[in-house]
Amino acid sequence: MNGPELITLGCRLNIAESEAMRTLAGEQDDLVIVNSCAVTGEAVRQTRQAIRRTRRQRPDARIIVTGCAAQTDPTMFAAMPEVDQVLGNREKMKAGSFALVDEKVRVSDIMSVRDTAPHLVTAFAEHARAFVEVQNGCDHRCTFCIIPYGRGNSRSVPAGAVVERIQTLVDEGYNEVVLTGVDVTSYGADLPGQPSLGSLVERILTHVPHLPRLRLSSIDSVEIDDRLFALITQEKRVMPHLHLSLQAGDDMILKRMKRRHSRTDAIRIVERLLAQRPEISIGADIIAGFPTETEEMFANSLALVRECHIVHGHIFPYSPREGTPAARMPQVEKPIIKDRAARLREACADNRTHWLRGLIGSEQLVLAESNGTRGHAENFAPVSFQSPRSAGQIHAARISGLENDVLIAQEA
Repeated sequence: MNGPELITLGCRLNIAESEAMRTLAGEQDDLVIVNSCAVTGEAVRQTRQAIRRTRRQRPDARIIVTGCAAQTDPTMFAAMPEVDQVLGNREKMKAGSFALVDEKVRVSDIMSVRDTAPHLVTAFAEHARAFVEVQNGCDHRCTFCIIPYGRGNSRSVPAGAVVERIQTLVDEGYNEVVLTGVDVTSYGADLPGQPSLGSLVERILTHVPHLPRLRLSSIDSVEIDDRLFALITQEKRVMPHLHLSLQAGDDMILKRMKRRHSRTDAIRIVERLLAQRPEISIGADIIAGFPTETEEMFANSLALVRECHIVHGHIFPYSPREGTPAARMPQVEKPIIKDRAARLREACADNRTHWLRGLIGSEQLVLAESNGTRGHAENFAPVSFQSPRSAGQIHAARISGLENDVLIAQEA
């Protein structure tokens, strides 16, 4: 091996931070770092399962657990006999934290963190696109979410540093960059002058003119201001693919979640986006079985999948997180939650198949990934090449068919 083994659960930001930890930890072949997720109870269960499995497979390794689940419940992980050390989300970004020490738990108060260190954590997907962290933390307090207590308050990376990092990536040959964070659309509120995400995107496009593709990770639809809306709909280098944090399609459930948008707001922003740029594909996070959700309320979320043309669905079966207001609300029975999640996934899958079929016969620009046999179009539709293309490069492709929900590129 060359350095530590990284086991990463959860979001793209975690993936990016794992790559940074790989570098920070150096050449410690006997080290396993488990970068945990706390977004659901199931994510925590999977983290514990991964730790136990790792100990069975590597009995002599040193196991460090970090990430959001470790930050929010360090005592639980420290009590596991398989765990050698627990690090908080701030500590995991310091090189000295991975040295062999006697102190088992090193977790500081994440709510006191005000800086944006580490700057510009970057991960690389399929040797093709780079994920760049531009923001961390969250100032909102949705009733189901424990993440602010794992990540701290919102803090942003100065635009100049972001531009410099992306220019370096382009110089290294990367043709697509994804801006990522915990609450990306809150970018800039903590910086001098309070620049917006739209202003950051403008600066990137202006000062890195040779970047072909800029993509946004999950964003909050209510925070798409006029400046960002114009860039998404008019700037061809901003990819026509948005993943929206919608969570539900019923107004009462949205209110109980303490979300800041209504059902009508969600539908209206999607209609406006598609009216200006019809090729945009829509993804969304939706929670199934939130406490107090009736069948009628659920039907509104199910209908939202159709009304918002969701083709990239990320469906979360609700699970209570201790310490959140939602955990104290009347709970929906688990079999009902499971059934509703399956119905949401089926609705998204139907939309996705219809959308992909509609792309047959079209011309798409595809970023080839991994070994050059697969890639993604600008709208994030998956594409398969019949013969390998240069990985990391953008290729024009005529779509000739669809197989297993993957578009087939016609041979040139």
